Amino acid sequence: MISKVFKAYDVRATYPQPLNEEIGWKVGYGAGEFFKKHNGGPGLVLVTRDHRPAAPAMADALIRGLRAAGMDVADLGMADTSFLYFAIPHVDGAVGGVQTTASHNPIEYIGYKISGPGARPVGGETGLKEIQAVAESLTGGCPEPVGRLTEMDLWDDYKKHIRTFLTPLKRPTKVYIDACNGMATKLVPAAFGDAPNLEIIQENFLFTDEWVHQPNPLVAENMVPTQEGVKKTGAHLGACFDGDADRCMLVDETGRIIGCDHLTALLSDHFFQEQPGSSIVYDLRSSKVVEETVVALGGKPAMSKVGHVNMKALLRETDGIFGGELSGHFYFKHNSFADSGAILLAAALSVIDANPDKTLSELVAPYRKYPQSGEINFRNDDKQGTMAALKDKYAGDASNVLELDGVSIDCFDSRGWWCNVRASNTEPLLRLNMEAKDEATLKKMLGEIKPMLGEEAAGH
Repeated sequence: MISKVFKAYDVRATYPQPLNEEIGWKVGYGAGEFFKKHNGGPGLVLVTRDHRPAAPAMADALIRGLRAAGMDVADLGMADTSFLYFAIPHVDGAVGGVQTTASHNPIEYIGYKISGPGARPVGGETGLKEIQAVAESLTGGCPEPVGRLTEMDLWDDYKKHIRTFLTPLKRPTKVYIDACNGMATKLVPAAFGDAPNLEIIQENFLFTDEWVHQPNPLVAENMVPTQEGVKKTGAHLGACFDGDADRCMLVDETGRIIGCDHLTALLSDHFFQEQPGSSIVYDLRSSKVVEETVVALGGKPAMSKVGHVNMKALLRETDGIFGGELSGHFYFKHNSFADSGAILLAAALSVIDANPDKTLSELVAPYRKYPQSGEINFRNDDKQGTMAALKDKYAGDASNVLELDGVSIDCFDSRGWWCNVRASNTEPLLRLNMEAKDEATLKKMLGEIKPMLGEEAAGH
């Protein structure tokens, strides 16, 4: 049963089956043993939770397990996931933390995101398998607690941290925000509610067991309230957060969704002002315009595998200032190299304010340079064989064939297109992303490559 709830980067499943309080304390105990092993003994673990109905009970179960393993615990209460990334390096003696959340999944889900010292993510290859092994070995009930339990309120400090990324707005700015009945409901008013010259128009700012729509901005229909709200209210921009508010996707003043790769390119210049010549990390599905922009600005483009664990590791390894992923995760050096939806919003507001003669759509327009396919999924029972065949067919025309994450074939200079095909970790699916120099080339190559990949399927 326990093996079903451990994923590549976190623990996540439906509540109460297969994930419940019994497994919760075992995850806590396993995490406590992991922290002790890598800390040289007991220490302090920070625990937060999101707004889901199961979150209080599952956070309590986790805390029981951590304390039974000998760890001291500071309960920080209900908070967005990025709150924890701030808190771990901020609190003296903290050796790690756990957020009780299921991110953007439907309301019946719950889970845990685990972070180590410095808010480094604990994934399958960096400790999660160790935690799983301990959890699977436990029998009987939860042992008596050994470690101490305290409560801590860090919201004032967290607000100050976020506001360091927001330059004082010189002119009135209106932003339409959909909190998706998620943790942005608490985060946005706390972080931005009293910001001078900022008017926030709220949508779905209510904790409820009946969400208006799923808190996943990657699904187009979930962005519609933000798009319509921006146009209706004349806002300068719109923002839609996911359930645990570590992701944020933006809409310009016309109601058009801004691609996260285009936003990465736009924000690069803003962050280079702080650290010129730094690296900017981007995921390998991103538009060519990201690499072109970073190079033109004198920076170092750093391409990453998809996934927050990979993005954070590369940003830290290259001492990069900033990074962006197509999923809506944006990463910041001065936020423990971790992601934050609130900081992304602060940076975007700062850029808009610094360019009073241009709308957000005008600022983004130069980066909407090449037509893109978006991510298309295909059912495929021979994922590796198909990717190998794709590589064999096009390698001769490519200036570069990269197998960093799936297979990337770069024929941009020779034939005006490139693509990446990745395999799903959990399903018989291949995921295609393609970009071309013009619409005709994109259409032609999609018609050529799509039949090779299998039956087109829905999915995100």
